[in-house]
Amino acid sequence: MHLPLKGFRIISAEQYGAGPYGTMHLAQMGAEVIKIEPPRKNGKGGGDTARAVGPHFLSEGESLYFQSFNLNKRSLTLDLRTDEGQKVFKELAATSHAVANNMRGDLPEKLGLTYDALKEINPTIVCAHLSAYGRDNERSKWPGYDYLMQAEAGYCSVTGEPGGEPQRMGLSMVDFMTGTIFTIGLLSALIDAQRTGKGRDVDTDLLSAAIHQTSYPALWYMNEGDETGRTPRSAHPTATPSQMFKAADGWMFVMCQLPKFWDILVDRMARDDLRDDPRFATNADRLSNREVLTELLDAEFSQKPMAHWQDLLAGYVPVAPVYEMGAALDNPWLRTIGMRDTVEHPTRGPIDILASPIKLDGKRVPNRIAPELGEDSDAILDELGYSPEDITKLRASGII
Repeated sequence: MHLPLKGFRIISAEQYGAGPYGTMHLAQMGAEVIKIEPPRKNGKGGGDTARAVGPHFLSEGESLYFQSFNLNKRSLTLDLRTDEGQKVFKELAATSHAVANNMRGDLPEKLGLTYDALKEINPTIVCAHLSAYGRDNERSKWPGYDYLMQAEAGYCSVTGEPGGEPQRMGLSMVDFMTGTIFTIGLLSALIDAQRTGKGRDVDTDLLSAAIHQTSYPALWYMNEGDETGRTPRSAHPTATPSQMFKAADGWMFVMCQLPKFWDILVDRMARDDLRDDPRFATNADRLSNREVLTELLDAEFSQKPMAHWQDLLAGYVPVAPVYEMGAALDNPWLRTIGMRDTVEHPTRGPIDILASPIKLDGKRVPNRIAPELGEDSDAILDELGYSPEDITKLRASGII
């Protein structure tokens, strides 16, 4: 497959989730993503902290968690806090198209990861930064994580049942959203640098991305003072019925986002009485009477299993089963669309992974196993012109 980012080299000083998630998309699209990781000291530690996140490991210091964010990359161990490490880094940056990082906001400048630090050796380089709170304010030194952003951006106040305790989302969606926004910014600047010959800094941060995703409820509040709260059954704040309902064997989500879907729903269920009931004549009427409508639809849906309703409604009314995680991943539909993939691990053998959600020419992009710590260090340094003796000295001194 011809991959659109083939030939582009991106150095990434990255850790944990958000940044590595974003750069993995670039690697899957063909970019050479060189992951810079701290070297082991006295044979201990080193590497992205994600390598040590349990509970499941392929080998010592190599977790399944790490595989989730680092497919298709190369690994270079390098101590950026040393003069020798900075020398290697700048030699690599001189032949690269971008430098990415998701460090604390005050660290990129200290470690020479900014455009000002690199423009003399590579004026076209793009320096992309993902931090918790940004690099240009009094919170730049603050550490921060996804769950904190969900709390501060208001997500916990709109998740869960009315009257219950605040709840975060079950997945680290702020990390994933910010990582995606991060790569959009990097690619946009990269396109411009290819046209103009001049790179730049590109910044995003977890809190800004989290706030941006509040979207239309944000505009409702800022302009009308309308504060969105929790809704029963995870219902949409305005469209009705658009929520979870009880089938005979579990829960399902039915979404009548448009008036036509309500008409189709009652027709498919042969419930003319609901269509003709003045309490449910318009969406506004249904919203005002959502509680009684929920009771009536629960009574109908609970008579049959989810499979019956999906057969009856799928393709006519938006509907989906509410799966446990295992059932969601074992869904045969994922095999049909190619969203499950397998890569070969050198000692473990086949490893099941999730495929990229991106298709090129109708085919999902290829994957390979995430690198072992420092797996590519010797090869990358050899490409930069370092001799075997030079590499041995760098390793002995703890630089790589």
